[in-house]
Formats: sequence, C-alpha cells, structure tokens
Amino acid sequence: LVLTAQSPNPVKIVALSVMMACSAIGVTACSSTSSPSASTSVVQNTADSRFEALYEAEWAWRQSKDATDENSNTTSAPSSLPDVSISTQQKRLARWQETLAQLDAIDVAALSETNQINYAVYRLQIENLIADQQFKTYEKPLLGDTAFWSNLAYITRETFHSEQDFENYIQWLQDMPRYFDQQIANMKLGLARKFTLPKISLQGRDASVISVIEAKGAENMYFKPFKKMPSRLSEEKQAQLQAKAKAAIDDYVIPAHQTLLTFLQEDYIPNAQPSIAGYDLPDGKAYYQAQIKKYTTLDLSAEEIHQIGLDEVTKIRQRMHEVMAEVGFDGDLQAFLTFLRTDEQFYVDTPQALLDRAAWTAKEFDGVADQWFGHLPRKRFAIIKVPDDIAPFYTAGRGGPGTYWVNTYDLPSRPLYSLPALTLHESAPGHAFQMPLSLENDAIPEFRRKSYISAFGEGWALYSELLGEEMGLYHTPYEVFGMLSYQMWRAARLVVDTGIHAKGWTRKEAQDFMKENTALSIHEITTEVDRYIAWPGQALSYYLGQMAIVEHRARAEEALGEQFDIRNFHDMILQMGSVPLAVLEERVDKFIAEGGPSPYPAG
Repeated sequence: LVLTAQSPNPVKIVALSVMMACSAIGVTACSSTSSPSASTSVVQNTADSRFEALYEAEWAWRQSKDATDENSNTTSAPSSLPDVSISTQQKRLARWQETLAQLDAIDVAALSETNQINYAVYRLQIENLIADQQFKTYEKPLLGDTAFWSNLAYITRETFHSEQDFENYIQWLQDMPRYFDQQIANMKLGLARKFTLPKISLQGRDASVISVIEAKGAENMYFKPFKKMPSRLSEEKQAQLQAKAKAAIDDYVIPAHQTLLTFLQEDYIPNAQPSIAGYDLPDGKAYYQAQIKKYTTLDLSAEEIHQIGLDEVTKIRQRMHEVMAEVGFDGDLQAFLTFLRTDEQFYVDTPQALLDRAAWTAKEFDGVADQWFGHLPRKRFAIIKVPDDIAPFYTAGRGGPGTYWVNTYDLPSRPLYSLPALTLHESAPGHAFQMPLSLENDAIPEFRRKSYISAFGEGWALYSELLGEEMGLYHTPYEVFGMLSYQMWRAARLVVDTGIHAKGWTRKEAQDFMKENTALSIHEITTEVDRYIAWPGQALSYYLGQMAIVEHRARAEEALGEQFDIRNFHDMILQMGSVPLAVLEERVDKFIAEGGPSPYPAG
C-alpha cells in the first residue's frame, strides 16, 4: 500500500491490487482467464487444493495452540490453558516460516478468484505471526489495558450447560499455575533484554491481580459460573462441583496470582523500561515499523503517518469551529473544551444512568438499521459495565461479539455528548455488529471468520461513528461535536503514537496535544496516552482504516450514480470478514464494475 503523490488528496490511500501483491512475491500474474482450458482448470484445481490443504492444516494447528479470549466464540468449556513455553514459541516460528515457504511455492495465478483473495489475507496473517515471533512479543504479554491474567476473566461470563463443562473448567482453573509460570518466565527474558512495558504504563496494573487474591472461594470471580448451574444437575452433583471449584480457586488460582503479584511488585515493575518510546526497545525502529504494518496493513513510515495526522487534525478543527458557531459559543476552542469538560448538563450521577443512555442509542440504531444494511447479524449483544478492578485504566468502552462494555468509573470523565459516538463504535453498527457478521459468514474460510485485522475492524467502527450523523442519531450540536471530538481523537492518535514512539515526544507532550485538540476528559486523555505508550502502532489503525472506507464509498457513489445503494455497499464490505486494505480496495473495484449489487442472494 502506497501514497500517491499525484493524488489531489495527499493522504489518499491507494491499496495495491492483488495482482501487484502477487507480482511482488515473484508471481507473473494473478488473473485467471475467463474461459480456462481443461488443462488450466486442472492446474487451478491443483493449486486451490494445495493452498486449501495448507491453510486448513495450519489453522487447525494454530487454534489448538492459541488461547481463547474475550472475543472468542466458545461452545464448550476449555480444560487447559495454552502452552506458551519457549520451546513452543520456537516451534511456532518454525511452523510459520515453513508455511510461508509453502505459500511462496504456490502459483497464485492458478488459484481461483476467491482463493486469490484468501491467499492475500492469509499471507499477511502468516507474515505478521512470523514478525511477532521474531521480535519475541510473547516476552511482553500485556498491552495498554489488557494482560494475560486479566484476559482470562472472559470465561466467567460463560454459561456452562453440562457436567463435563464444569469438570473441564475446574481443570482449566487447576492449570493456572503452570500457565502463569510460563508467562512469568517469558517476561523475565524480556526484562533481561529491556523489552518491557514502560514503567509509567505499569502503575496500578497489579490491582486486578490483588482483587483475585483477596477473594476466597465463592467470592472469587472465577466461581461465578457455579452460581447459576443447570437444573438438570442434581443438587448433590452441583454441591460436589462447587466444592471442587472452591478448592481449585484456593489451591491453584490464588497461589498462581500470588506468585505473579510478587514478581510484578518486586521485580518487573521496579525494573521496567524508563523510556516510553518504541524506538528505544531492542531493534526498536524495525519493531515499530513491523507494528505499523501489522495494525494498518500499509507500507507507510512513521513520518508519513505523522504528517497525515497533522493534516487531518487541521481539517477536523475547522468543522469543530462551525459547531461552536452553531451553538453561539463566544470564545476559542480551548474555552469551549473547558466548558464541555466541566458543565454539569453533560454528565450523569450514577453508573446505571450512563448504561441506560448507552442502551437508548443502541436501540435507536435498531430503528433505522434496515435503511442502511440489508443483512443483519443474528448475534445480539449485552451492555455491561467494565469490571471495577480494571476500570481505572481501561478505555471508555469496548465491544465484541455479544458484549458492549461501558466504563462507568469516574463519571465526571464520561460525557454524554460523546456517548452516542462511543456506542455506535463499540456496539452496532460497529464491533458488536461487524464481528458477529464475520463469525456467521460460512462463505469465507474459518481463518478469516475468526481473525481480526485492526485497520479493517477499527476503521469500520470509526466509520460507524461518522455514519451516525447521516443516520440522524446525533440529536444536538453537542453530540455532533462529540463525534467530531472522537474523529479528532483518532486523527490525533496518528500524531501522538508516532510522536511517542518515533519522534521522542514526552508523555506530557502527547497529553497536551490531546488536551488541545479533543474534548476528551483529562482522565481519558491520561489513560489513552498511556495505552498508546504501552501498545505501539495499534492506535494508527483506526483513522487510516476509516479514510480508506470513506474514499472507497465516495468513488463508488460517483461511479454508480443512481445505481448506488448504501445497503449493498455496507453489506459488501461486511461480508468480507476482516481483510487488509489492499483487498478491500480490490473488492470495491469489483463492486463498481458489477454495478453495485447486493452480495447476498435475492430472497
């Protein structure tokens, strides 16, 4: 993916076509002939079968090795945690390097059109997996607001249905000491070579560990699945399972967390990296560039992204001034931002009130969904508050299949004018809408259904915020400004993330830039900047992904004229699952060439 110097829009993202991608790896052409001969069909079938056998075997192996998490679509309780030992990490690298070699040996030109797309998506997956292993990112198993131990809490939201599910879960609890020991061993290796989170990002991160240690037996969060057991299990059996669970928590879960807490407090946190810059990590420049490619799917430098961000901040600031004029505010932008951060009309007094307002926006979208989408997901989502132990450093909200988490911590930092945009991003038509559609799509391989590419998923969710204005879901100029502030927030991320990791910015410089340009509360600015410090590159995916979608929609509307149907366009994008921006552009080209049809069969 490159920027075109001749484009009238200097930040126009032009994705390389699948043909160009294939050419870059030594394949002469990617297009299949419209009337293949019998021999060509045989070659194509052979190439397709080789490729499909390759990805199916590797994906099954990968799934058997990977952990499930908060975005997993589990159907039964796991009985063990993954093996993350050094020997396993080495085996993963060898497996993926061999997979890449086999991909290089496939004649991409002989693949079907569908498999050429699958190939482009799959190859990027394997390249990113190899890069993560080569940079040993497993030695740093915690990011901005997540960590290997807190990620396990997803399972407490599961509903188990059989005796075997509960037995499996008890075994899973008993496996925690082994799993924690392996993670700690990896973190010690990272600590030895100064590959850690910055020390500033680790403040308070032990709180979620302490909360598990202090809750014994039935009071522990890991006992939650046993508080509502299926009635088909006898009372005697339920009591037996509950007793085994309490013993597993006291004998395995709490000791594992105690070992981790000691390591964090006595060794890891005190000796963590003082620098906040990705460039200051081992092989830092290459590491940060790899993170840029992983999260954006673009071949852009940090300097190029930084300038894109500055340009977009200027554009959004102009629109902000228009809203200020609309509400008759007499003062500059900084005065208006102070007004928004401090006026009581924009804040609620109870966590439930914030949850209620989020639910209201979600239901408003339901009322107009069929005007903007032809195909809706079957999966519904719940709105729940972020758990207390992680809320102080957690983001404002997060969504995925079945869940929209709303952070109700520090209510004076949770403005109502931003809540509609947050809800559209995290619930529907954002993450809790796009991700289930991917999981439900049997027309694409499982490695695409269950994978997530940040530039696509976050780009779509940010586009969903922008779409809210067209859908009529922002009812006041202040809510429009809240959406613009969120747009500014993501554009500013391009500046701040690259500033921190590649240009020597201090934490205060990053916070000041966010404070001067967004309506985020001071608390949110602090937690968000610390998230970018701890998670190099991820923050870049949002705005660059949205820019691609907005650009592709504009050219589809121009090319198709009256034939353009917004529902078909949205369905076409979401039917893809999660793909690199290069593949998205190629699909939009086809959508235009075909006249903008629905991707789903009539009826």
